[in-house]
Amino acid sequence: MKQDSPTERPLAGIRVLDLTNVLAGPYAAYQLALLGADVIKVEVPDGGDLARKLGASAELNRRELGASFLAQNAQKRSLTLNLKSAQGKELLRKLVAGADVLCENFRPGVLERLGFGWPELRRINPRLVYCAISGFGQTGPLRAKPAYDQIIQGSSGMMSVTGTAQVAPLRAGYPIADTLGGLAAAFAISSALLGREQTGAGCMIDVSMLETAVTAMGWVVSNHLIAGQEPSPLGNDNGTAAPSGTFRTADGELNIAANKQEQFELLCRIIGRPELAADPRFVEREARKTHRAQLTAELEVALTKQTAAHWEEALSTAGVPAAAVLSVPEMLASEQIRARELVHELPFPGGEPGPLRVLGHGIHIDGGPSRPELPPPTLGQHTDDILAELGYSPAEIARLHEEKAV
Repeated sequence: MKQDSPTERPLAGIRVLDLTNVLAGPYAAYQLALLGADVIKVEVPDGGDLARKLGASAELNRRELGASFLAQNAQKRSLTLNLKSAQGKELLRKLVAGADVLCENFRPGVLERLGFGWPELRRINPRLVYCAISGFGQTGPLRAKPAYDQIIQGSSGMMSVTGTAQVAPLRAGYPIADTLGGLAAAFAISSALLGREQTGAGCMIDVSMLETAVTAMGWVVSNHLIAGQEPSPLGNDNGTAAPSGTFRTADGELNIAANKQEQFELLCRIIGRPELAADPRFVEREARKTHRAQLTAELEVALTKQTAAHWEEALSTAGVPAAAVLSVPEMLASEQIRARELVHELPFPGGEPGPLRVLGHGIHIDGGPSRPELPPPTLGQHTDDILAELGYSPAEIARLHEEKAV
């Protein structure tokens, strides 16, 4: 029997087998869990997901509850499974037969060598949506190459355009390639489930983190493909417009995106420098881009006379996009994040004292956030429950443990 999910969640009643590790795959499955899917996290008995040992707290890592794992695995159930044993493989066949989705991020070919390539999965369950996430995709000369987020950031060109000319190539300060790959997988899986309603058949989804990263680079890539522009690192400036970037104020940095002509003219008036709008160097859009450095210097003469908060309020009220540059703690404490209920408190796994704070996602459905209700599982926490759902008796479950199949 599938785990009950709130009826208002669009994926209620969908069962997902999450055979993934670390970030891209677990992040994808977490998005599905937040949308109501019953996600069974299938882990190896010895240690489970590598993310259980990753994070800022050495003590949590030692206890196989690393912060990286806790962040992406709420609302899931954990089943340990030894896929190198005959009994473990038989258990997976039974799980696949009753599942809607199987998601994995092994290197290409690993699941096939275990006896569960796409033809076999489709034979077991023709309605299965199978999603394979990998660094470079299931085909091509790099298909077997190992990859983590850092590798993809460099291979995609992201690092070459991040930072300034003096410091590039520079890695983004968070795992952007992993996250994008996970989002692409969750989107593709949801789309495939909808398509299955029309055709009755599942499908195989091949997610390349490299290609997903490249498609997310937007105008950096399109300007090269379409206009022949050689991409270059611009630091905190937006190459599509000026003034559009980060500016100094009396007490910190302020992002301003005066991308439209009327926004630029408003900006000049609000900061007390209306003459800049008539300056030949700045009067037209392309001229402002050419003379970006001079324009920034002129704007900062005025901007440094007041605080970032002052200018954010004045400019935003007038319709000029502007916001102070925040630290992560400042962002989490902001009224907007609190009002949207992005951060959720759950019981700490294993019944330990103190709450666990995790993120949901930025999607509200029918006016409310998609919140996790179950804490991340301890390793194998739900193994016996799930085996019982598959019809195994207590004696059979005990024997599977003895034989180290689970």
